[in-house]
Amino acid sequence: MDLGIAGKWALVCGASKGLGFGCAQALVREGVNVVINARQPDTLQQAASKLIASSADVSRASGQNGLKPMVLAVAADITTPEGRAAVFGAPGGPGRDFDIVVTNAGGPPPGDFRDWERADWLRAIDANMLTPIELIKATVDGMAARGFGRIVNITSGAVKAPINVLGLSNGARSGLTGFIAGLARSKVAAQGVTINNLLPGKFATERLEATLVAMAQAAGVNAQEMRRQQQAQVPAGRFGTPEEFGAICAFLCSVQAGYLTGQNILPDGGAYPGTF
Repeated sequence: MDLGIAGKWALVCGASKGLGFGCAQALVREGVNVVINARQPDTLQQAASKLIASSADVSRASGQNGLKPMVLAVAADITTPEGRAAVFGAPGGPGRDFDIVVTNAGGPPPGDFRDWERADWLRAIDANMLTPIELIKATVDGMAARGFGRIVNITSGAVKAPINVLGLSNGARSGLTGFIAGLARSKVAAQGVTINNLLPGKFATERLEATLVAMAQAAGVNAQEMRRQQQAQVPAGRFGTPEEFGAICAFLCSVQAGYLTGQNILPDGGAYPGTF
């Protein structure tokens, strides 16, 4: 299926690896120009090199050598005004005129709410609620004026089924979800702009592997056994892949998804047991 977004510009945050990289790769394979962002320059540049290779494949497959999608890497802390300015000021980029924005930030650490200070809450809210809102604020009116825009926020399955030890994430991401529910249904919906949230369950990423190791140590079992136990809790019998996640993201950014907005999409292999 041609998603109809070739030649458009996308900003993908947290794109050096994992789910963010999966989204960037899926968009590049659709012919989308991307600005990828993360904090670590070396890791981000490695991701950019892989995406550039993907963009060359797209160019060859389409028979349009020389018209391959552009890939720009901006290493910066997107949670700061300076980081956002660097992204919007990337040489060769679209400025603030992105057609697609994928917001993404690593979740705050687990713990007991009794141990968290005000500063811990503010860091979580800044990264997982306020930064996506700032990115949307900077780009949504331009999208509306041009008659096309796609905003996808990567949040967490914990928004639907909160996890006790992830209180910082539960609170901050739920705040973003509530904000999006209103904004997505505002006048921008009639101006060609959709805003949706992707709530990942368990995906095979470095972050999940690190979590499994920590869980295994706490339970007194090896990591392989913990992985088996966790996969058994997923009706699909496995963890998802970043490629699968990226494909869902790319569809949400497509012209075909223009009637889908204000939704919380839950790719989790069937783990969430509720009807709604």
